[in-house]
Amino acid sequence: MGMLWFDKPAETWSQALPIGNGRLGAMVFGGGKSEILQLNQDSIWYGGHIDRINPDAKSHLEEVRALILSGKIPEAENMLRYTFSGTPRGERPYQPLGNMELTFHETGVELSDYRRELDLEKGIVTEIYTVPERKIRKEYLASYPHGIIAVHMEAEGGTISLDALLRRAKFYDHTGKLDERTIYMDATLGDGGVSFLAAVRAQTVEGEVKVLGEHLLVRGAKELTLYIGCETSYYEKDWKRVLQDKLDRACGDGYACVKEKHEEDYGALFGRVTLELEEGAGEVASAEGAGPAVERGEGSSASIPIDKRMEDGKEKGFDSEFAALYFQYGRYLLISSSRPGSLPANLQGIWNEEMQPPWDSKFTININTEMNYWPAEMCGLPECHLPLFDHLLRMWEKGKETAKRMYGCRGFVAHHNTDLWGDCAPQDIYIPATYWVMGGAWLCTHIWLHYVYTKDRAFLERMYPLLKDAVLFFHDYLIEVDGKLATCPSVSPENTYILPDGVRGCVCAGSSMDNQILRDLMEGYLKASRVLEMQDEVTEKTCKILQRLPGTKIGKYGQIMEWMEDYDEAQPGHRHISQLYALHPSHQITVDKTPELAEAASKTLERRLAHGGGHTGWSCAWIVNLYSRLGDGEKAYQNLQKLWSQSTFPNLMDTHPRGKGHTFQIDGNLGAAAAIAEMLVQSDEDRVLLLPALPRQWAKGRLAGIVLCGGGRIDLEWEKGKLVSCRVRSDRTMETTLVYGQEKRHIVVRPGEDVLVNWV
Repeated sequence: MGMLWFDKPAETWSQALPIGNGRLGAMVFGGGKSEILQLNQDSIWYGGHIDRINPDAKSHLEEVRALILSGKIPEAENMLRYTFSGTPRGERPYQPLGNMELTFHETGVELSDYRRELDLEKGIVTEIYTVPERKIRKEYLASYPHGIIAVHMEAEGGTISLDALLRRAKFYDHTGKLDERTIYMDATLGDGGVSFLAAVRAQTVEGEVKVLGEHLLVRGAKELTLYIGCETSYYEKDWKRVLQDKLDRACGDGYACVKEKHEEDYGALFGRVTLELEEGAGEVASAEGAGPAVERGEGSSASIPIDKRMEDGKEKGFDSEFAALYFQYGRYLLISSSRPGSLPANLQGIWNEEMQPPWDSKFTININTEMNYWPAEMCGLPECHLPLFDHLLRMWEKGKETAKRMYGCRGFVAHHNTDLWGDCAPQDIYIPATYWVMGGAWLCTHIWLHYVYTKDRAFLERMYPLLKDAVLFFHDYLIEVDGKLATCPSVSPENTYILPDGVRGCVCAGSSMDNQILRDLMEGYLKASRVLEMQDEVTEKTCKILQRLPGTKIGKYGQIMEWMEDYDEAQPGHRHISQLYALHPSHQITVDKTPELAEAASKTLERRLAHGGGHTGWSCAWIVNLYSRLGDGEKAYQNLQKLWSQSTFPNLMDTHPRGKGHTFQIDGNLGAAAAIAEMLVQSDEDRVLLLPALPRQWAKGRLAGIVLCGGGRIDLEWEKGKLVSCRVRSDRTMETTLVYGQEKRHIVVRPGEDVLVNWV
């Protein structure tokens, strides 16, 4: 079932198990003599907002454009480096909260019968082990209803004695006693930065609790619950009082209530989608959203520790049960890192262990943040999408200021990164990525996407002014190039081209991805305008601009061209495949409606992979989605296997190359979860494709609860690789066409009714 487990405590972060409630997260290492709970809170970023807009940008815009259009690319890039880079070049970094360190007394012996497991169906980590004359059981959960983390311990045949300590590597002010059973740690993170208070409170059955210095001491407890909380000035004016109130409430309700409310809240989200997969005639592999866990030693690969399953999978291939587990693990991570009222999931969700994390663990918006939310709607988690829109609204005013002062344009713009404060100025001095004006535009395509799935008119009304401003920027920014309208300056993230004279360049006018994003942005805006009956001169001009955007073209290798000119790439196997945005996440390229472009997209992928592409976890996840849209289940499956073999830690968290090692990035997990769903169901505003990329290895299966464009939900069953039946239900009237192979069936689903279609 939905379980992954280890038979030993974690020795490294990559063996720890994640828990989270959107704002507050932890990595559970476990252990009998000592233990670390590595903690994060989503608003702990160093430093306050600073105005980074380069004052020389606007006055040099036309000069940069002239250099680009005359082919003087090195000169243009040099001018951009000086005049368009942020001042300073970097936004604010995300940081860990710190660690809760536990030292246990009288357990300095070898642990036996050890098991540390994450139950995806309950959202709880459990650790069980035996020491002489005692059996210890611990449960770890991050409660969204109570806003805290709870660690509950029981000692069968004995008692629990431990010391607890809160510690942070640096940048904190005080630790000590908050009250007789609570220790705290606090800090203010830089000038104008976030202030926080973190605390641990003990509640026991029997035993003694006291605080000495900065240590929380528990002696002789039959049962112990540690409640861990953190509140910040980012969310609350009186954050210290809010934290104490949450700890008081948790203690007053007691652990049984905290656990019950957590399971009810979490299960209501996780249980919406179930997936069962089977290879051949064997026993069905399952990672359902409900039902009992497989007992240790029973069942198939679920009875094997997850690190051993990973080793076996790399050697023999990963079975269908693992695929179902991994899919649900992705949904678990999204639920745990993005809930209403939290920040969006950043590069690492909310699980970062480093004071100087890779890329500052920010929101990278030239694919990574968007990829985090690919599974949100279709995998039944629209609420988890909402933090992204809340953050877009935080970015809005800063993006308008950036548009005005950098480019002399109306509307809203953001580049390829943003941070806690919604900074929209260029990040870094990295020519292949920095000078790109499409980050906010790509994020804004999610507005129409959310509406298509939910039909939430109030949401659309709330976001419409921002959507309009995102479009309005391009009314002013686009310039005429060869009779078309194009972005300039821009790049194709994060690739480099080679000019005919051998000179290498990045900046350009009108990269293919820019044009494709603009098409989605503007069409979504026009559709939203029709829904809200908002027709004006902006909608009129937008219609005209759409007609003048460059189309997607096929190049000399039969590939989708990445730039307006058919340049060679400096890295043909580059991790970004930006020119295939039109295939996924967009629906601009499809196998049946644009067959020539679909064939060119396939050749683009072949070329990337032939030169070593897909070598990062998130890129490999994107490739699986792309092959799913091309209807190639076998290649999608092969790249899933590659993702799991090359880019997955023992705790199933996605890896990204960094120096001589690897670091965690959540985008690969979430992008691959979406890809598995896309292999089985794809939908747009007109139709639903059934089993469009089913690999032969998933011969039999059942999928229930996947959400369709329009808001309906679909259940599928198939055997021997053939669809048997599907059932569609909806809370509102929904009309669509079901497509299975060459067969099409038009259906109308009315509220409260199920439409059952048999295909045998």
